[in-house]
Amino acid sequence: MLKNITPYKNSTLSKKEQVAQMFDNISGNYDNLNRVISFGTDIKWRKKVLQIVTSRKPQTILDIATGTGDLAILMSKTTATKIIGLDISAGMLEVGKKKVAQKKLENKIELVLGDSENLPFNDNSFDAITVAFGVRNFENLDKGLLEINRVLKPNGVFVILETSNPEKFPFKQVYNFYTKYILPLIGKMFSKDNSAYTYLSESASSFPYGEKLNNILRKNGFIDVVALPQTFGVATIYSASK
Repeated sequence: MLKNITPYKNSTLSKKEQVAQMFDNISGNYDNLNRVISFGTDIKWRKKVLQIVTSRKPQTILDIATGTGDLAILMSKTTATKIIGLDISAGMLEVGKKKVAQKKLENKIELVLGDSENLPFNDNSFDAITVAFGVRNFENLDKGLLEINRVLKPNGVFVILETSNPEKFPFKQVYNFYTKYILPLIGKMFSKDNSAYTYLSESASSFPYGEKLNNILRKNGFIDVVALPQTFGVATIYSASK
């Protein structure tokens, strides 16, 4: 069973509600802080996700946990004629909508408020579905993955970009120190929400990765599951189909 880690320890809200509240709180400086925390490598990882999706020549793409829309905007470089970015945080989406408008992509990208575990789409709706740094925030991982499987077209591609834990010396030791002590400190210095980056580091260190997540994907109906570790294993890209 997955460890239930929530942003606010003493809150009576559900994890889903807490995650929405947390991202609303940090939405204003989330993009800049992300670049600092990952040393910009998250941009490179997203480009690799783009390569996987582009190779499938999709017409419709759903980006779940789209946040401020970075990956959805990147997906505009594919053959897709319609891209939907879905997120539970209204604050993050407001930032994303401004970015989409600045790039004049409103006709191609639609950002919508929604729940990844109750997707408001018909069965077999999308050629490609992506989730970048979002699956570990699902309240019920199995339910979210089953919903993704439901709305993905047969032979469609599902790509996850998520944090993972390096296993080799010295990367393991350096990463553990960084996520436990440095990341929360940076978050507290630049964010008004002191709990947010502590939660993000705790959830990253405890979330299943590699073959464990591969098996969870298979259990929920996905096939052709492949894990591709990135940057010494600090993140992993998962590619699957239906």
